[in-house]
Amino acid sequence: MDRVQFEGVSKRYVLGERANAREALVAAAKRLVTRDGGDAQRELWSLRDVSFSVADGETLGILGRNGAGKSTVLKIMAGITSPTAGVSRTRGRVAALLEVGTGFHQELTGRENVYLNGAILGMSRRDITRAFDDIVEFSGVERFLDTPVKRYSSGMYLRLAFAVAAHLEPDVLVVDEVLAVGDAEFQRKCLGRMEEAGSEGRTIVFVSHDLDALTSLCRRSLWLDRGQVRSAGGTRELVRDYLASGTAPQPGSGPLVSRGPITLHGVGVRSAVSAAETALVRDEPLRIEVDLTVDEDVPGLDLALFVTTATGVRVLDQALSDQGPPRITAGRWCVTLMVPPILNVGEFTVGVWVGTAHTDLLDEPVTTSFTLFGSDHGRPGRILVQELPMSVSPAGG
Repeated sequence: MDRVQFEGVSKRYVLGERANAREALVAAAKRLVTRDGGDAQRELWSLRDVSFSVADGETLGILGRNGAGKSTVLKIMAGITSPTAGVSRTRGRVAALLEVGTGFHQELTGRENVYLNGAILGMSRRDITRAFDDIVEFSGVERFLDTPVKRYSSGMYLRLAFAVAAHLEPDVLVVDEVLAVGDAEFQRKCLGRMEEAGSEGRTIVFVSHDLDALTSLCRRSLWLDRGQVRSAGGTRELVRDYLASGTAPQPGSGPLVSRGPITLHGVGVRSAVSAAETALVRDEPLRIEVDLTVDEDVPGLDLALFVTTATGVRVLDQALSDQGPPRITAGRWCVTLMVPPILNVGEFTVGVWVGTAHTDLLDEPVTTSFTLFGSDHGRPGRILVQELPMSVSPAGG
């Protein structure tokens, strides 16, 4: 039996919808008079003619670059939104872990939200109580169970939300990339729990940028590209094709920016060892390049690069002046920063600052983004601490 079925599913969003009924009536009247067809220009099709199924007890992975439609598929699957066209069916109780901040009532305590979510899943209070201790132990938030969840950190919220979703025995468990918010140890616990749930016959649909996790957890996967199914099949083969394709996230390229004497032609992130324009992988060094022109000499001109995670944590910050007085004079320059393989998997943003000790020469830092794929190798955090020299010698003397 198929737990999940999508048959020709399409989803359309209308951008810039009118805020109230009066404005909508005025807009409708204008369309009758002008026949400008403006509505079609505000349509965004997140999905187009998507068809697939997930069998009872199967674990399906979904991969694709940002904006491919992955989260929309999960929201339709979980009943959060409905398709514009086509038919979607999800049989049984669904527990969805999508965006941090969804699924819980902010004013209720952690304890109350556990029982609320169980009731939504159709479970009796006795069944919820039987699973309660396991939920608390897994989440590690026992001290805060009687605190309203609006006071939880994002990490605490995620731990409790996943523990509830995974332990209340849903028929279908839907998990988005939200797990990236947690630390590496908790991510391993979550993946282990999903493996257990799969072995118990639960149906799981999992979205992640960690392609190694997808490969180990999911025998079959779906590849979405611009709202359509590009391919489906064995996860290992699909990941290989995805990484070799031009649709895997490419080294980023910043926009052209010109302010005063400074013109930024581009910001690029690419592999330092591979010439192929394919996805960036965790265990290869990176080359960050800034192409800029300086129209006139600026005394003390400096350039800094910083890298932040998707949650805004700055993990790298380096300026030319860190290595002595910068020597950027009038002319065209390429500033290169070589980054060893110290970053973990996930999404990152590169920011570029140009200025002097007293003046910012850009209105704001220029940014571009990139995604690192691969495995975290069990090491916590967004920076992978490498082995450093360590020795022992007699004390004193």
